[in-house]
Amino acid sequence: MPVDDEGLLEAFFAVSRRLRHRTREALEPWELSPSLARAISVLSWHGDMRPGALAEHLRIAPRSATELVDDLQRAGLAERHPDPADRRAVLVVLTDEGVRVGRDIRAARQEAGERFFATLSPGDREELGRLLRQLSDDGD
Repeated sequence: MPVDDEGLLEAFFAVSRRLRHRTREALEPWELSPSLARAISVLSWHGDMRPGALAEHLRIAPRSATELVDDLQRAGLAERHPDPADRRAVLVVLTDEGVRVGRDIRAARQEAGERFFATLSPGDREELGRLLRQLSDDGD
C-alpha cells in the first residue's frame, strides 16, 4: 500500500525521534550531550583538526565549535595544541581519556543500533541502508 508524502514524513520523523532517544540513552553512562559525543566521534574518525574544520564536519557555526571544544577540554577529553603547520593556529586533540571514551561510545552506539534495527531482516537492512545513502548523497 503506497504511503502518501505526509504519512512518509510522519513515519520518518517518528523513527528519527526513537533513534535520537535511544542515542541519548546510550550516552547516559558518560553524561555527554549528543553534540559532545558527535565531536568526539569526528575527532576519533578524522584525527586532530582545527576548530573550524570541526565546525564544518559537525555543520555548526565556528563559535559553537569553540564552545564544544571548551566543554571537551573542561571534561578532560580534548586539548588544544599548536598546529605544527601554522603556530598561530590550534589543533583539537583528543586526550587518552577522550580516545577511550570515543571507543566506548562507538561500541555502545553500535550495540544500540543493532537492537534498534533487530526487527529488520538482513535484506531490509540492506535496502534501508541503500535508501538512506541515496537520500544522504542527494545533498541539500
